[in-house]
Amino acid sequence: MQGGNGRGARVAVLGAGSWGTAFTLVLADAGADVRLWGRREELCDTINRTRVNRDYLDGVELPPAVHATPDPHEAVSGAELIALAVPAQSLRANLTEWAPLIPPHAVLLSLIKGIELRTTKRMSEVIAEVTAAGPERIGVVSGPNLAREIAGRQPAASVIAAHTDELAQRVQGLCHNPHFRPYTNTDVVGTELGGAVKNVIALAVGIAVGLGFGDNARASVITRGLAETARLGQALGADPYTFSGLAGLGDLVATCSSPLSRNRTFGERLGSGMSVDEAAAASRQVAEGVKSCESILELATKAGTEMPIVEHVARMVRGELTPQDMLRSLLARSAKPERHGH
Repeated sequence: MQGGNGRGARVAVLGAGSWGTAFTLVLADAGADVRLWGRREELCDTINRTRVNRDYLDGVELPPAVHATPDPHEAVSGAELIALAVPAQSLRANLTEWAPLIPPHAVLLSLIKGIELRTTKRMSEVIAEVTAAGPERIGVVSGPNLAREIAGRQPAASVIAAHTDELAQRVQGLCHNPHFRPYTNTDVVGTELGGAVKNVIALAVGIAVGLGFGDNARASVITRGLAETARLGQALGADPYTFSGLAGLGDLVATCSSPLSRNRTFGERLGSGMSVDEAAAASRQVAEGVKSCESILELATKAGTEMPIVEHVARMVRGELTPQDMLRSLLARSAKPERHGH
């Protein structure tokens, strides 16, 4: 693979969790000068001193081109690209604070896979609303990108989606390196929906695994989950081909199959008998599907789209169903043709 087109570019990553930290490595390996914003000063100091984010990616040495800072102004000053890697439900509040600091021509790139509660907006829509940036400045990244494997420089591919090929290709050049291969498309809606819904489907898969079910159950939930995602995408104007690609099927399979997936792991804890609060206490990071299941269900309702797996996960998270009741209820639904609702 070729890479390194980001040579000398100044970029920022806002959010020092596992994916934000791993993405700094992707950008640095492509040749960029990277500023990583973290909320806690002591974490940033530790990263700069030891080259390791021990809280989220212990054992992974970050390149010298990565500098951590708790000062958002220092992070974004002079940046031509700003990647946003905070939890979905924190984005609006954080961006409201950061917006006055953002350079007027900087590209804003969402690494976030979620749908905002109450507004049911995708992350690119929140970015546009809060910053007043036009579509020519907003892009998203999504795909089968488990942070620990990315940080270990294992081969991976992803999708850069933007409203124009020009912007998608510009971002592609900034993060293409010998171990990370980004593809481009212009289906921002489908790319974001694939990334958000797969977290909820991964919770359902994890619940099934936690209950002791095997590969048949897991494959069935993954496949029907993809059908639900595609139905919602069709209703919202997405390109159906997106869901058979990296941002759809690719991300779904990785997230539902890997023990590195925090959403699948969270679901396993629920299936094994933990409450939502207990599973959250056992997790170091946010499992986006726990919050986004409600906003995705609301979005589907507005679009007139049936999403039974998402609906049942949401009911379980609310405490209305036990894991066993959730799966029984799903299986008890009336039989339909496989392509029902398409």
